[in-house]
Amino acid sequence: MTDANKRYAFKSRFRCLTAIAAFAWFLPGPVQAQEDKDKMTPIAVPVQSDAIELGTGPLPDAKAKESWHRQYGSQFARNVTVATLTPFLPDPDKASGAAIVVAPGGGFRTLSMDNEGYDVARALAARGIAAFVIKYRLRQTPADMAGFEKSMQEMFSGAARAPLPAANNAAIDLAPQLADSTAAFRLIRSRAVQWHVDPDRIGMIGFSAGAMLTMATTLSSKDAKPAFIGNIYGPLGSMTVPQDAPPMFAAIAADDPLFGNRDFKLIDDWRAAKRPVEFHLYGRGGHGFGMYPKATTSTGWFDAFVRWLDMHGILKAVG
Repeated sequence: MTDANKRYAFKSRFRCLTAIAAFAWFLPGPVQAQEDKDKMTPIAVPVQSDAIELGTGPLPDAKAKESWHRQYGSQFARNVTVATLTPFLPDPDKASGAAIVVAPGGGFRTLSMDNEGYDVARALAARGIAAFVIKYRLRQTPADMAGFEKSMQEMFSGAARAPLPAANNAAIDLAPQLADSTAAFRLIRSRAVQWHVDPDRIGMIGFSAGAMLTMATTLSSKDAKPAFIGNIYGPLGSMTVPQDAPPMFAAIAADDPLFGNRDFKLIDDWRAAKRPVEFHLYGRGGHGFGMYPKATTSTGWFDAFVRWLDMHGILKAVG
């Protein structure tokens, strides 16, 4: 297969996956969530004093302004038009020098800022890892909550699952998001001394749509070059794996209604390329388990991920 054909195959696959992810976030949250927590409740946009603009500019032709809501006891952002990066730095005495870009999921229409962003970053920082939550630009949704809920219900039911605009390859589908993630790596490396980060030990972890962005950043961005990656309940279908692909940690629940019943050929592809990969298939956990406390073994993914980083020497402090 020629390089051009390989790129086409990856891009075609990614196009289908991003279409699926457009409604992925709408699935129910934790099993134990109560009805009042399931309801989307608008909240004021929180003060984000530590957030740093990534300099990728405003989302072209955006009309709706950024807004936030609460659901499942967590905060979600939508209509993000300006990308930011929020650092969560470890205690200097515990800092390992490793760093991770954390990409929340939400179907590229919303972002699970707590469960798949801030909560993950705080836990990483507590383990001596500098974490940076990327609030990447999103596809526009209706500004009013009722319109937003209706649009997502229609999409989830299948009434509005039209092909994505100009979705002829991954670079076009995710052009703003790829620009944001690449800028995040550039920013961290430019401040590596200030943030006590080893520029050669900067990785990326993503959840659902954030996992898709992680894979696109790894396989499509020429400049980001993550040193290691985490794919948490993202799609695991076959993709072309380059010879210099980074070590990958992947985790998903067997009862994940989106990707749990699909193939996991990406794991075999990583192994065939003779690149390090660790795969956890949890018996239960659903989709979007993230940092939610649940009575399933999927809750153990975070500790397993940190042990995996340590096993690969990523947490070994230099100097």
